[in-house]
Amino acid sequence: MHVRKLPEMQKNLSVEYCYHSENVSCVKEPRTPLTVVTLYFCASVAGMLTFYGNLVVIISISHFKQLHTPTNVLVLSLAVADCMIGIIVMPIMVFQFIETCWYFGNTSCVIYSIALCCFTVTSIINMVLIAIDRNIAVCKPFIYSSKVTVRVASLAVGIVWLFAFTYSCSMFLFDGNLEGVIGLDPCPGDCVIMLTPSWNTTDLIISFILPFSIIISLYGQIFVVAQRQASAISAQQKIRHQQSKILNSIKSERKAAKTLGIVISVFLSCWLPFYTYTVINQFFEFSLPLYLYTVLIWLTFMNSGMNPIIYAFFYPWFRKSFRLLITLRICKSSLIILLKDN
Repeated sequence: MHVRKLPEMQKNLSVEYCYHSENVSCVKEPRTPLTVVTLYFCASVAGMLTFYGNLVVIISISHFKQLHTPTNVLVLSLAVADCMIGIIVMPIMVFQFIETCWYFGNTSCVIYSIALCCFTVTSIINMVLIAIDRNIAVCKPFIYSSKVTVRVASLAVGIVWLFAFTYSCSMFLFDGNLEGVIGLDPCPGDCVIMLTPSWNTTDLIISFILPFSIIISLYGQIFVVAQRQASAISAQQKIRHQQSKILNSIKSERKAAKTLGIVISVFLSCWLPFYTYTVINQFFEFSLPLYLYTVLIWLTFMNSGMNPIIYAFFYPWFRKSFRLLITLRICKSSLIILLKDN
């Protein structure tokens, strides 16, 4: 936990505290007006891109029946979690970071911490489900077409959200700990998540070691199988008329795997630095400067706004749906045909 303490050289200077005039609450760190305006502007842009980008994904997949596929159900769940991060978590985190104080009370701190954990865990596990979905589709295409349905994907998504909510509540309400809450520690005026050693280890396994290992392993298998399929497709060009449907299906699944592989690669790039530091800090008690730690935190949450950008580059349906949304033509059923075969 980062506790803002008054340096010895500043004790005799006029300082501003979060709640009290005497040194019994956190020190409110000074910021120039230009810094405050700049930070709020940048944070607002990032938050709006995260919220509205994922909102386009949510509306598109929900509205167009052509997009009701098992894979897109998982993408929809991921977009909902990322959208909640953009509209709930990021604004509060921005305010706390810029103002350097927590003004919302103890109950709000607990609710905010549970929401933060719930949406984060949901995003991570959704990435695992997407990796499993693509692995089955590419490595076992016949099983995928018969066993993996929209209903199965929806059930998996429901279990993930229930697990994430239960896990988050259990962490903070039973054995976890919230330090820095107003009136509960020597520095009131802050809301900082601190876990007991047992919960810290559990969270490291559930949120990092296990899901990241599964994702890397599954996509490693996809890469190997995709290489073999590419060779097989090349060898079967002369009998394309007999196997064109099968070959087109394989190519389609590989293309989806490639696009979602980029999503997962960006996800790993954003989250690995933070969790790597967490592991090092836990076992070797190595601490980063506050500004570097803040960069790692924000890098993880910026990942929530990057997925729609990837979809915009690789998914024609996303671009077409976006155009329909901004022109207010999305409700005209005659235009749904524009999304076919994408």
